[in-house]
Amino acid sequence: MKKKLNIAVLGSGFMGKAHSNAWLMAGKFFDVPFEPVLKINFGTDMELTKDFADRWGYEEITADWEEAVNRKDVDVIDIVTPTYIHKEMALAAANAGKHIFCEKPCAVTYAQAKAMADAARNAGIVHYLNHNYRRVPAVAYAKEMIERGKLGTIYHWIGTYLQDWIMDPNFPLTWHLQDKFAGGGPLFDLGSHSIDLARFLVGEIESVTAVSQTFTGERFLPGRGAATFASGESLNSEKGQVTVDDACFLMAEFENGALGSIGTTRFAGGRKNHNTFEVYGSKGSLCFNFDQMNELQFCDMTEPDADQGFKTISVTNAVHPYCSAWWAPGHVIGYENTFFHAVADFLNAVSTGKTIEPNFFDGEKITRTLEAAKLSNREGRKVKVAEINA
Repeated sequence: MKKKLNIAVLGSGFMGKAHSNAWLMAGKFFDVPFEPVLKINFGTDMELTKDFADRWGYEEITADWEEAVNRKDVDVIDIVTPTYIHKEMALAAANAGKHIFCEKPCAVTYAQAKAMADAARNAGIVHYLNHNYRRVPAVAYAKEMIERGKLGTIYHWIGTYLQDWIMDPNFPLTWHLQDKFAGGGPLFDLGSHSIDLARFLVGEIESVTAVSQTFTGERFLPGRGAATFASGESLNSEKGQVTVDDACFLMAEFENGALGSIGTTRFAGGRKNHNTFEVYGSKGSLCFNFDQMNELQFCDMTEPDADQGFKTISVTNAVHPYCSAWWAPGHVIGYENTFFHAVADFLNAVSTGKTIEPNFFDGEKITRTLEAAKLSNREGRKVKVAEINA
């Protein structure tokens, strides 16, 4: 009989749902060393928290996250709250000796991310930062191909992450649109994913040159008032200042000599979650589009000229990363499965005491790069990542 591992999930909503589902289901498909138990859920609205907890089978709820962190019967703290609270929660969890599973982006500032990494190192806990796109089978297989030398010397990385969910001028001034709470707009929210994938597949970024723009500078405050958002949410008649970017585009120079670009925006009409990358090397090229997440495009430049061209690899066979746990070849998986993969890897790391990536050390490097991009945009120059200090 497997040992139980008690989980406290801090937060709910979209990510709380994705995480809860993964804790419940990962062991149904993967041979994991523990049986996760949804012990307690933290939320600030007790009525909503109770509804959420009842739906997902939590044993208890609390309005005090510190109480959840310090409980002796909790083994893992899963942080799915807004970014500005991550540091405080992570430091408390590390000090309590709890393993940490945390949503991205890591933190609002490099100093916060470094403090989280230092605390986790000192505590000797397992810590994981959920850049879940690494665990798309096609992305993990792209990593294998690159490590096998199928691309040769890498020349270019081209990444894009496009969404459109704040284009409506009546979208309210949520925490996502305030720098002190989010760190940045799509630069942090989406760009953190793109930078993580670039580091994962190509290498460390040495310097960045970035430009950003805010298209809607003021928005209605959430609350009762004269305006109504499309979802039916009531808005206050007063407005507040948007203090993050609506779009950010950056050029990147990698330590290994490769050149890259990353484009992020939440003003790309028709794009709901358009996450893509292209990697070009001396021997081959790879392209990935999350809209077709079970496929990888590969061009083998070592073939004769007449045979060259992109071919589609269906990354659904048992030999592909994670796929042996799923369905027969060609029977595709979806977004939620990336969270199952993360939970399975995390549980194995807790069992063995080994590290799992990405973690807070990666989050520290990602956030440092994001701050370099902010400085580049502000000062209109190329910025070396090493210039950013905590």
